[in-house]
Amino acid sequence: MLTDTSRWSHARGNGVVPSRWQATSAPIPPFADRHVELMTASRPDRTDSARGRLVVIGQGYVGLPLAARAVEVGWDVVGLEVDARRVQQLSAGHSYIEDITSDQLVATLGTGRYQPTADYREAADFDVAVITVPTPLRDGQPDLSFVENACAALASHLRQGATVVLESTTYPGTTQGLVAPLLEAATGLLAGTDFHLGYSPERIDPGNEWWTLVTTPKVVSGVSQASLTAVDAFFKTVVEHTVPVSSPKEAELSKLLENTFRHVNIALVNELAVFAHALDIDIWEAIDAASTKPFGFMRFTPGPGVGGHCLPIDPSYLSWQVERTLGQAFRFVELANDVNEHMPDYVARRAIALLNDRRMAVNGTRVLILGLAYKRNTGDARESPATRVAELLHAMGADVRAADPHVLGPPPDGVRMVDLDVEEVRKAELVILLTDHDCYDITVVAEAGTPVLDCRRVRALNSLPHVHRL
Repeated sequence: MLTDTSRWSHARGNGVVPSRWQATSAPIPPFADRHVELMTASRPDRTDSARGRLVVIGQGYVGLPLAARAVEVGWDVVGLEVDARRVQQLSAGHSYIEDITSDQLVATLGTGRYQPTADYREAADFDVAVITVPTPLRDGQPDLSFVENACAALASHLRQGATVVLESTTYPGTTQGLVAPLLEAATGLLAGTDFHLGYSPERIDPGNEWWTLVTTPKVVSGVSQASLTAVDAFFKTVVEHTVPVSSPKEAELSKLLENTFRHVNIALVNELAVFAHALDIDIWEAIDAASTKPFGFMRFTPGPGVGGHCLPIDPSYLSWQVERTLGQAFRFVELANDVNEHMPDYVARRAIALLNDRRMAVNGTRVLILGLAYKRNTGDARESPATRVAELLHAMGADVRAADPHVLGPPPDGVRMVDLDVEEVRKAELVILLTDHDCYDITVVAEAGTPVLDCRRVRALNSLPHVHRL
C-alpha cells in the first residue's frame, strides 16, 4: 500500500477520484528527480510476444499475480512452487488467490506460456528470475531459509547476462550480503557485472481493486547501474510506474518503513480505543473529526489486531537488525508489537464484559464470530487476530461458531464453520464482527437483535441499541 504522502496523496479517500495521483508541493528527492517521469506518466500496456523466459519462484499472493501479469504482456513464465498440492491446483486452473480468479488462471494457462511446476530444471535458460518466497520469523528471528534454498536451486541455471530480483520482504543488506554471495559462490559469476541483481519490494494489497500490481508504483533497485537498468526495464513491462532508488538497501528499507509506519499508527489508535472506551469517549467520532483536517493528519482506525505477513512480521525484521547491528532497541516497533498483539485479548475481555452485563458466563455460551481473515474481502488468515480471539473464547468454554466464506482452510481448533443467516444469529448469545467482508448480509445482524461487538464500525450497525463498538 502506498504510504509516501510527502510527494503524493490519494484523492480517492476524500471522495474525489479525478486521477490516481494528486501532486503536492513537497520537494522531489534529488535521486528521484532524475526519474520523475517514470512516476508521473503511464505507459500503455504492451503485449509483445516472446519477451523472454521469466521464472517466478513462489506462487502465492505475490508470485501468482506477477506470473499472470507477465504472461498477459508476453513473457513465457515458469511458476516455481515447492508445494506440490498448489502445483496441481494451478495446473487444473483452480486459483487459491482472490486477486487471480480461476477464469483468469485458465486464460493464463490457455496461452501456453505459463507452466506451474515444482521442478527447478524447468528454470533452465531463464532471462529473468524473481524470488517471491516467504520470509517468516522463527522465535523472533528472520528465517531466510526459503530465500537461501531458492538461490541454491536457481544458481545451476544462472547464466551470464541474466537478471535475478528478490521481492521477498527482508532486512536491509540481504540482497548484497546474502543473495549475491550465494549466487556468486555457486556460479563463479560476479553480481552486477556478469549477471544483474536487484531488489524490488512487493506492494501487494490483497482484495484492493484500485491499487493493484499494475497500478501501484514499483520501487526498483540494482547492485550496479547496469543491474538497476535491467531490473527497471523488466518491471516497466508489467507495471505502470517504476520508482528507481540508488541501491538495494534503500529499497529493502523502504518496504520496512511502509509497514512499520502503518504498524505504529495502528497501534496508536488501538491503544487510544482502549483508553477512550474506559473514559466513555467515542473514539470513532473523534477520528472522524480529526480526519476533517486537510493537512498534518492521516486516518487510521482501530481493530481487533493486525494480521497477514506484513504488519505482524516485517517491522520485527528491522527491529532485529537494529538490535543485532547497533545494539539498540527499536522502541517504536517493540511498543507497537506489544499493543497490537494484545488487541485480541482486549476484544475477548470486552466480549466477557458484555456477557457479564447480562449475567451470563462465557462457559457454555454460543458466540458467532464474523470473519476469520485478517482483512476484508480476502481469504488470507495468516497471523489473523480472529484466530486468537476464537482460541481465547473456546479455552474459556464458549461454543464458538465462525462465518467466513472467503477462508477455505481449516478453522481454529474448537471452532465450527457456519453460514451467516438469521437462525445462526438468533441462536448466538453474542456476535463479534472481526472482519467486515462485503459479502455479509449485515441486515441479518442488524435486525436479529442479538448483541453485537462491532470491531470494524460497520455503518449499517451504527446507532443500534444492541450494537457495541470497539
